[in-house]
Amino acid sequence: MSTVFLNFFIFKKNGLWYNVIDYDVNGGHKLNMCEILAPSGAFEQLQAAVNAGADAVYLGYGDFNARRNAKNFTFDELKKAVDYAHENGVKVHATVNTLIKDTEIEKIYSVLTDLAKVNIDAVIVQDLGVARIIKESFPDLIMHASTQLTVHNVAGAKILKSLGFSRVVLSRELSEKEIEKICKETDIEIEVFIHGALCMSISGGCYLSSILGQRSGNRGLCAQPCRLDFTLNNRDHALSLKDMCHIPYIKRLKEIGVTSFKIEGRMKRPEYVYASVKACKQALNGEKPDLETLKNVFSRSGFTDGYILGNRDSDMFGYRKKEDVENTEKVLKSLSVYKNPQQRVPVTLKAIIKDGEEATVTYNDGINAVAVTGQKPVKAINRETGKEDVLKQLSKTGGTPYYINENEVFVEKGLSYPLSELNALRREALEKLSKARIYRKEHTVLPLKEEHFKTKREQKTVIRVANKEQLKFIQNDTPIIIPIEHITQEILSKYNNVIGEIPSLIFPFDEEKVHEKLAILKGFGLKTVSVDNISGIYYAKEHGFNIICSWGMNVLNSLSVFALNDIGVKGIIATFESSKKGILELSNPVPVGHITYGYLPLMRMRACPNKTQKNCKNCNGISLIKDRMNIEFALLCNDKKYTTLLNSVPLCVFDEDIKSDFNLLYFTLESPQMVKEIYELSQQNSAPDFIRTKGLYFKNLK
Repeated sequence: MSTVFLNFFIFKKNGLWYNVIDYDVNGGHKLNMCEILAPSGAFEQLQAAVNAGADAVYLGYGDFNARRNAKNFTFDELKKAVDYAHENGVKVHATVNTLIKDTEIEKIYSVLTDLAKVNIDAVIVQDLGVARIIKESFPDLIMHASTQLTVHNVAGAKILKSLGFSRVVLSRELSEKEIEKICKETDIEIEVFIHGALCMSISGGCYLSSILGQRSGNRGLCAQPCRLDFTLNNRDHALSLKDMCHIPYIKRLKEIGVTSFKIEGRMKRPEYVYASVKACKQALNGEKPDLETLKNVFSRSGFTDGYILGNRDSDMFGYRKKEDVENTEKVLKSLSVYKNPQQRVPVTLKAIIKDGEEATVTYNDGINAVAVTGQKPVKAINRETGKEDVLKQLSKTGGTPYYINENEVFVEKGLSYPLSELNALRREALEKLSKARIYRKEHTVLPLKEEHFKTKREQKTVIRVANKEQLKFIQNDTPIIIPIEHITQEILSKYNNVIGEIPSLIFPFDEEKVHEKLAILKGFGLKTVSVDNISGIYYAKEHGFNIICSWGMNVLNSLSVFALNDIGVKGIIATFESSKKGILELSNPVPVGHITYGYLPLMRMRACPNKTQKNCKNCNGISLIKDRMNIEFALLCNDKKYTTLLNSVPLCVFDEDIKSDFNLLYFTLESPQMVKEIYELSQQNSAPDFIRTKGLYFKNLK
């Protein structure tokens, strides 16, 4: 027997390869088809996703993924997983979506090298330093911007496309209309979460687990302290949301331009993966999705669609109760079908048997066409071989991912052909087809670029205030950061070094107002702005401001510093998840500072725990929430757009010798007199007389 491979012309678009008949390289997905993206914490979950009909899976490999406590995959398991998925026409996205330390740069390079070797379809990235490594050393790898980058508006999507990302995973807190606006006003692929657990905090902006227990969500080790019993106004579990279920809205989201629908749950069991993918498939096909089974598999007091509808009230809150666990046990047996393999890849069969010629059998999946030839037929003596006989034997694709979708079989009359030979031709051709489908193309792998820059600068103090009243006792020449909504022409005239703070969260229908405000301040003479979300860089560049990146940009390593320097950032405040040693190791091509005082913002939440089902009527913008030990944390309303959870005690390290280019005093609720006293205390490098925390500066962040 001999084999012939037939090649089809392909082209590249938005970082992905397609052929002229609009299929992608991994087997049979039309360009206009949306993607169901399923979680795979281990191989069993991957099989469940494939058997349920998922178009793609995402999984973790190595130590740099946001679910480090999942089983994840070894390198051999990864190769097996990618081959299995590609054979079944399923893409594989690898999560490389945690922050890294300087000491881990070589290790992340090794992880990325492994991913390139197995022909991974995309990598999901949070750390801009990791993105820089990929662009420089792995230019063929496709990058998706993790939800940990808090992409929640048009500006965020646009700036990330300019940085080399082909897709953004939007924040889970957005409504349908907000998602639609982002889809319409950008030309980058949009991925949204369609089902699964909801973090209380907007992703990438939660530090509760790291500050309370040294287990960072930004490093993949969140301990979920928010699921414990925090109380507020006689309500229990006031920081725990129900699981989201936006599956009933999936067809509408497809219509408005969403590319990929992501199911949360790499820590979940295979039955959950199977049920959630099936429900998504049902909804996309116009059928009623089986949400009851899905709820029983896993839920926290049921589901919520509060975000997609914009109904962000107390009905969104819930936690896992005893009856939820009991319901799960009842339904698991019925979902054991997840183990049953499915023939999900359509192929076209072509067979020709003519007198005097070798038989030819071809299987074509739309991209790869494999033709094999066998022995010549003989004249029939007792019974001739008919078209139905040939079709029957060549259609026996059980045990493979393939089924015959179309066929073109020609058998000349009066001939006989051995059925055993047909079986052998079928087996050979399908084996060759599978090899073609799992072919590992050679990704470019370039050496890791080594870069280091360290200069000594005079250490300065910068203060951040929440409002202009806090400036009452501050000297005119002190560098100050103040929210742009509080900046007036008078303040700009009085203070010599004013930096405007762009809001951390700017949802799509508020973006135009921010542009208008920045244009006014530019006219007043404001020169520099502070940002702590990637979208802020876009706004700043649009209006020609100098840019300072604040702690919310999660800069933990030198490569992130270089990446921000590459796009024109003039100063950086390291994340307060840094250690003293880590700050000292940071390269500083631009000035790099750290927070020396402040009630650290541990969460930013769009679903306010203090909001009732009706309104915010009885709230003055500040409330208190208590943990199980009766410790109080302040909740601070940000113009009814989002709520910030502050730590119970302030960070304060005046008396510690932490060398950076500048110190930041981060004021929130302090009175003008307290601002004055703390500022003076900081200039004396004195130990405070109030209860404080030293944060993570002298601890080892896990």
